[in-house]
Amino acid sequence: MELLPSEAAAPISRKQGFRSLKLVSTDMNQLLSDQPVGVDFGTLDNGLRYYVRCNSKPRMRAALALAVRVGSVLEEEDERGVAHIVEHLAFSATKRYNNHDIVKFLESIGAEFGACQNAVTSSDDTVYELLVPVDKPELLSQAISILAEFSSEIRVSKDDLEKERGAVMEEYRGSRNATGRLQDAHWTLLMEGSKYAERLPIGLEKVIRTVSPETVRHFYKKWYHLCNMAVIAVGSVVELIKVHFGQKIPAPDPPPIPTFQVPSHDDPRFSCFVESEAAGSAVMISYKMPANELKNTSADVLVRPVKTNIITSSCRGKGTLEALESMLTEVARVRLHGFSEREVSIVRALLMSEIESAYLERDQVQSTSLRDEYLQHFLHNEPVVGIEYEAQLQKTLLPHISALEVSKYSEKLRTSCSCVIKTMEPRAFAVFDDLKNVVKKVNLLEEEGGISLWDDDHIPEEIVTTKPNMGHVVKELEYSNIGATELILSNGMRICYKRTDFLDDQVIFTGYSYGGLSELPESEYFSCSMGPTIAGEIGVFGYRPSVLMDMLAGKRAEVGTKIGAYMRTFYGDCSPSDLETGLQLVYQLFTTNLTPDEENVKIVMQMAEEAVCAQDRDPYTAFTNRVKELNYGNSYFFRPIKKCDLQKVDPLEACEYFSKCFRDPSAFTVVIVGNIDPTIALPLILQYLGGIPKPPEPIMHFNRDDLKGLPFTFPTAIHREVVRSPMVEAQCLVQICFPVELKNGTMVEEIHFVGFLSKLLETKIMQVLRFKHGQIYSVGVSVFLGGNKPSRTGIVRGDISINFSCDPEISSKLVDIALDEMLRLQDEGPTEQDVSTVLEIEQRAHENGLQENYYWLDRILHSYQSRVYSGDVGTSFEIQGEGRSKVRSSLTPSTAQLALQRILPYPCKKQYTAVILMPKSSPFKFLKSVFQSTRINGGREAKILAGIAGLAVLALSLWRHSRSGHINSRHLLGSATK
Repeated sequence: MELLPSEAAAPISRKQGFRSLKLVSTDMNQLLSDQPVGVDFGTLDNGLRYYVRCNSKPRMRAALALAVRVGSVLEEEDERGVAHIVEHLAFSATKRYNNHDIVKFLESIGAEFGACQNAVTSSDDTVYELLVPVDKPELLSQAISILAEFSSEIRVSKDDLEKERGAVMEEYRGSRNATGRLQDAHWTLLMEGSKYAERLPIGLEKVIRTVSPETVRHFYKKWYHLCNMAVIAVGSVVELIKVHFGQKIPAPDPPPIPTFQVPSHDDPRFSCFVESEAAGSAVMISYKMPANELKNTSADVLVRPVKTNIITSSCRGKGTLEALESMLTEVARVRLHGFSEREVSIVRALLMSEIESAYLERDQVQSTSLRDEYLQHFLHNEPVVGIEYEAQLQKTLLPHISALEVSKYSEKLRTSCSCVIKTMEPRAFAVFDDLKNVVKKVNLLEEEGGISLWDDDHIPEEIVTTKPNMGHVVKELEYSNIGATELILSNGMRICYKRTDFLDDQVIFTGYSYGGLSELPESEYFSCSMGPTIAGEIGVFGYRPSVLMDMLAGKRAEVGTKIGAYMRTFYGDCSPSDLETGLQLVYQLFTTNLTPDEENVKIVMQMAEEAVCAQDRDPYTAFTNRVKELNYGNSYFFRPIKKCDLQKVDPLEACEYFSKCFRDPSAFTVVIVGNIDPTIALPLILQYLGGIPKPPEPIMHFNRDDLKGLPFTFPTAIHREVVRSPMVEAQCLVQICFPVELKNGTMVEEIHFVGFLSKLLETKIMQVLRFKHGQIYSVGVSVFLGGNKPSRTGIVRGDISINFSCDPEISSKLVDIALDEMLRLQDEGPTEQDVSTVLEIEQRAHENGLQENYYWLDRILHSYQSRVYSGDVGTSFEIQGEGRSKVRSSLTPSTAQLALQRILPYPCKKQYTAVILMPKSSPFKFLKSVFQSTRINGGREAKILAGIAGLAVLALSLWRHSRSGHINSRHLLGSATK
């Protein structure tokens, strides 16, 4: 059989299991085909390419994209930022659409418009994306016509540009925080010597503020040509593409897209970047290589000519040199001694598990994921061979990849291979020569053979060494309206499971019990609140985290915990074939006695102290702390943790509290949703959940009505203030907050009303502040209803808050504009179109959710935790659904207006808080002291080469063996968004 999939070959049965897939014969020197598999692929006469594929997930939705091979690298000096501006203008006005009509259309069909949701501009390309319903054919046709407008009809008038400058400028300002500066610095260092180094997608402030319509129009007309574009559609739209794009006439002689090289270098590049607002110290080592070096496999690329392997380590203060030495030593250790067969087998199992999961869910993958796959084919010429053949190929090749072959890959990770080394610190410690000396030291040790072989840890074979006594079912109930079964086990644990067919390879679960941190006195709070952190370092499942990671190799099962104010929770996600492993972890959680040891406690407390210091450096900390204090009071529960609080922590008390939180199974209700076969799952549930021993006396049993409520007080009048914080570059954040009180009589409906109103407020304030005044990038409206304990009686208290960033000079004015709009809605009510838009957004989200396991998990959990629950979850579920339906059917401009008056203070200007974060002083005073770098760097994050077995094993080895910091691989990509 050929390496390439044969069209004449018999199709693989869709019901065939991964383990029965046949192996293929391979020719490793043969290139994979440029022709994508599993898609209707073609080129119109005018040069436009198209990729069209049908998909069932999500139902009745089409994922569309227009990909343009035009990015910021094509800009001239006076155009820096124009590619991104064009992307913004596309949604503002075209030949057929005016005044953000496209945004209104998207919202009217339930396709939300917002930051990073609809378009993205990078160095090499711009992509416009839409997810639209297809239950009405005319909507799909209109969506395709909008993409056609983007291709050649974007309007660039003076008024259009002026209206959009503020939004682009706010996006630029948002990128100038500590994270953005660090990303920019690394980008410039990586791209040094190429045009990419000076072409960040976000552009220059001067260009954003002053560029002329003529310059923007010239860039658009010069580069936006059909031969540089492709339409990617997951949905039946070939004929619509031909209708809306086929009549477009191509330009006679469009300029070719130039290629900009990134030069390689033998000597490593170094940078010591000092960022006073950084969250901590870190080291990053990057190795560049040509993007076309591996032609018979797919790979993520950094920019069109280059891909990059990146290793990062976060470390303690003044620990960058030690971290760098550790990282380089581990890479050198691989070159000297290679990986062990056991290490490679662990990663082999992980990769095999990933491809098996992808194969099993091949008919259920989201349309947006398929769209992205074909985008990569068009933009980067990545092979698309189809998941069936890819699974066969990986199943064939992975078992034969030896430790020796993987170890050889480390030769590409030498400091002489276009290596870039960078340290990032909040205060200057490492200098240029220090980095060079570390490299020389490690290189010399390697040359002399002075790096020893690692001793492998002993890895236990079984998670649960002795199987527990199996429990039994005391009571069983069926809830047909949910499609769920409830079990009461002999140890008192309540189980509710629902079988779904949304994803063949997913089972998720959550267990909860009432009673949490609010029950603690202040003298115990700080110790106990550190319990999860200390326990996580020790190993909550009876094994150190590094050992457990090896034990779980090849299995898809993970379990986590959370202790909140009123509730303790564990949650998990696993493959159906690994459900036993997931439930074993839960059993271990309940039966492990945690004992703190000095080394682990020292590490945890050091990390906690670093985190506190990082918060003190963050300019947003003072703002966040003041918002909490103002809105919720000055209780120790809401106060930020300080260094002096850490000194009060008793590690033994912390571990004992954590163990008590997950000790008594009779206090927990567990909801399980996913591809569950009851004949297989039920014995496992009885074995590992039913087998959790019930203590002689109840532990942490709380009645939800008797819980201790948090001290929660909201100001009774207007409170506006400015919080000033030292900043490197000026940032401004605004939060406007209103108290909410819901009465007991119509609680279910009122909670649904709050959800609808929050979306209405978000939509209207976005229209006013961005589309009318052009002064913000995005706005968020959030709801908090946790001001009281979760009892079944009494008033529900909380708040609704409006959040946005803006120019500091006009922040107070924008607060007034937002308040005016809210008051107008209370006095006059929204329009019919406003209500219709909100209803459509909610309905489409609901329809999508009905096809998701997590949506059902949340609905069932909410039914158990609802005030109306009294032992019958089916009735509670039904009441919740009826409440939603009643609100939807009754929501009109007048009922929405009454709800705004009833739920919020009326008039809204009589009771609210408004807190504005402003720079403490001119940012220019900080620039000289902050940018103490051996180089001046600027750029975006890089995107790592993924899928290379050698790097995967290397990252695993580094994580396991290094104690100088937390080393990992990260995906880093620079882009600017709509």
